[in-house]
Amino acid sequence: MELFDLSGKTALVTGSTDGLGKAMAMALGKARATVIVNGRSSEKKLQEVVRKFRQEGIRAHGYLCDVRDERSVQQMVSGIEENIGPVDILVNNAGVNIRVPLAEMTVQQFGQNIETNLLGPFIVARTVVKGMIRRKAGKIINICSLMSELGRETVGAYAASKGGLKMLTRNMAVEWAQYNIQVNGIGPGYFETKLTAPLRAEGHPFNEFIVNRTPAGRWGRPEELSGAVIFLASAASDFVNGQIIYVDGGLLATIGQPYS
Repeated sequence: MELFDLSGKTALVTGSTDGLGKAMAMALGKARATVIVNGRSSEKKLQEVVRKFRQEGIRAHGYLCDVRDERSVQQMVSGIEENIGPVDILVNNAGVNIRVPLAEMTVQQFGQNIETNLLGPFIVARTVVKGMIRRKAGKIINICSLMSELGRETVGAYAASKGGLKMLTRNMAVEWAQYNIQVNGIGPGYFETKLTAPLRAEGHPFNEFIVNRTPAGRWGRPEELSGAVIFLASAASDFVNGQIIYVDGGLLATIGQPYS
């Protein structure tokens, strides 16, 4: 288990006050990393998550920061390095999905997707990687999506941003591998979260579609991202670079509804 032990490491997980980000931050904490919880707008919610993590025996701290704001990111990273320690693991999870058909989408709406989902990870990674380069060690995990590979109606801007993030991940890996930095991605499938709760209601057509489209025959549970994020954050993945691991119940492996 030493390969997966994150003792002595500090992990920054953006957008980790809820949903999949919170689950991944929890997993890294359970693997003994010190976790930096990040949110954009609610200090109260941020501190509630930090308290919950500490009750679970996890060393946790919270930083409010909008990943689209370069100055705010620089201040956050400087504060972490000065008060807690160097960032050894970065999980770029913060993201948005503004669902509008492309023909009706405004330039501003398209830009909001790109700024948060693609520009944000670039700003945070560029800020954090400077210390990683000096130390010649680091792990960066960008949270991509099935939409890094596929398209659906109303998610064109989101898919464009996540497709871009996939290629940004690979190019970061190429440029920074010489410094013993590994940059990989995770592409979650459809997971049970607060945001997807209305879609998962029994009889909802989208729920039926996802259950039938996914070979596993169900939605994923947030804790099922734990293995992938711990693997990519740990020494177990020291020769894994520029890869996207899709945690999707087999959805990308099939062209249609599985046999019944």
